[in-house]
Amino acid sequence: MTPDLILTNARVLTMDPARPRATAIALAGERIVAVGGAEVAALAGPGTRLHDCGGGTVLPGFVESHLHLGLGGAQLGHLQVGGLPDASALAQAFRAFAAAHPARPLLMAQGADYGLLGPGLPRAALDEILPDRPIAMTAADLHTVWANTAALAAAGLLHGAATPPGHEVVMGEDGLATGELREFEAFAPIIALGGESRLNLGIATGEEPASVTDEDRAQDRRAFAAGLAHAARHGITSMVMMDGNRYTLDLLAGLRAAGGLTARVKVPFHFKPHMELEALEQASAMARDFADDWLSAGFVKLFMDGVVDSRTAAMLQDYPDAPGHRGALLFAPARFAAIATEADRRGLQVAVHAIGDRAVRVTLDGYAAARAANGPRDARHRIEHIEVIDRADIHRLADLGVTASLQPVHAPGAMDFGLDGTLEVLGPERLPRAYLCRDLCEAGAPVCFASDWPVADISVLRGIRAALTRPAYPGGSDQRLGLMETLHAYTAGGARAAHMDHLSGSLREGMAADVVVLSGDIEATPPDAIDRLHVTITIAGGRITHEAVRRA
Repeated sequence: MTPDLILTNARVLTMDPARPRATAIALAGERIVAVGGAEVAALAGPGTRLHDCGGGTVLPGFVESHLHLGLGGAQLGHLQVGGLPDASALAQAFRAFAAAHPARPLLMAQGADYGLLGPGLPRAALDEILPDRPIAMTAADLHTVWANTAALAAAGLLHGAATPPGHEVVMGEDGLATGELREFEAFAPIIALGGESRLNLGIATGEEPASVTDEDRAQDRRAFAAGLAHAARHGITSMVMMDGNRYTLDLLAGLRAAGGLTARVKVPFHFKPHMELEALEQASAMARDFADDWLSAGFVKLFMDGVVDSRTAAMLQDYPDAPGHRGALLFAPARFAAIATEADRRGLQVAVHAIGDRAVRVTLDGYAAARAANGPRDARHRIEHIEVIDRADIHRLADLGVTASLQPVHAPGAMDFGLDGTLEVLGPERLPRAYLCRDLCEAGAPVCFASDWPVADISVLRGIRAALTRPAYPGGSDQRLGLMETLHAYTAGGARAAHMDHLSGSLREGMAADVVVLSGDIEATPPDAIDRLHVTITIAGGRITHEAVRRA
């Protein structure tokens, strides 16, 4: 077959152990037809495009193993406050954003640090910024929202609200909401003010929208399209969503029919604590109905706990600044074991958000129970985040074949999340067991990397830099990984974790033409300068989804 595109003069890192390096690659249709050297260029025909990579690195298309695509796409239009130093800077940014958007029913900010408002009532601090319009801001980890009085009143939360365990409208001594809303079902009414409630259902309740107009559907589809375009600019050709429902799949199917699905997307059924085991039939139905190379389901997502900064991550010992408090499990151990066992029996993959060491242990116990009940299989169950783990549990991931789905960009001091705050909340006893990328790899756990966008910047190049340069913590060890280990986690490791390794994650003849071209040689670039490279071309299934303008 005559190639459509041949990439030459490249430093190809194939992630194929049989042929790890090459200098040229040829693509025809949706597949790779040749990987090699100078002989590949001879395959060119009259219609073949030859692209000189200028010595830049060529890799398998990046796999974003954990993100929230629709939420991220919508939030591209919100106020971004990550990195603002104090409440004064926040006030200036909010007022300018309000002036630019006079008709918005909710002014929402993203990426806020937990200490940005300072002490006192969050509601009052935000009222000082803008008292007469609903405003709110989301923490960088997406697990907490702070809202002003106008927003709380408009959302019906000012006098509190009943929420499921683990979700909380924090109340003050005056009988009114303080403005702090913890976890997704607590702040869902705030999100609804901005017209994004349908996108939030896949993470807040796991349910389907009650009614959807054509205008609603078009608006939500635009959010997904914006997210896909943003991902393509960063070399991403496959992605695993960590929120979703059938509505999500229908939106993406609509984009696909219009030619707008520019990456392979896997969508979960989100199992929430209020659901019964019978709800897994919905997951099985989604798996049957969406199961091709571009749009698939087949896995179940659960939250086992919350996050460190709000002290909702479930720990084996007390938080040092909160005696008697260890965070809470969202699923009792026996109940999770039953859910994991039934999902596994159905042939479904399971992915669990587990940040604290108790949450990690209970998740591993549940996976062990599923294996004992159903027998071993190539399930590739996952744990998302693993920010703290007891040393006795590290080897269990490899023993059970459980994938560690990690986010190098989340480690404090690695990228945008500072050292202050989180390390104090964890306390010195936990620091040697926190954010253990290297130890998990060396113990033989399958590993994939991701950003958790929009929790963190989706840039894979920034993520690579974070994995290579992150600091060691007091009492801890060096958890940096080497370049090839890191690249593997963003390509072949991600493809394997998503059950896509028959299709993507490596560059060899017959595999999907999912390719990313970088502006320079990543192996010759100092680790702390890798994010100065950029993606020049992204190719998904043989289709160029992003191409940077060449610089003169």
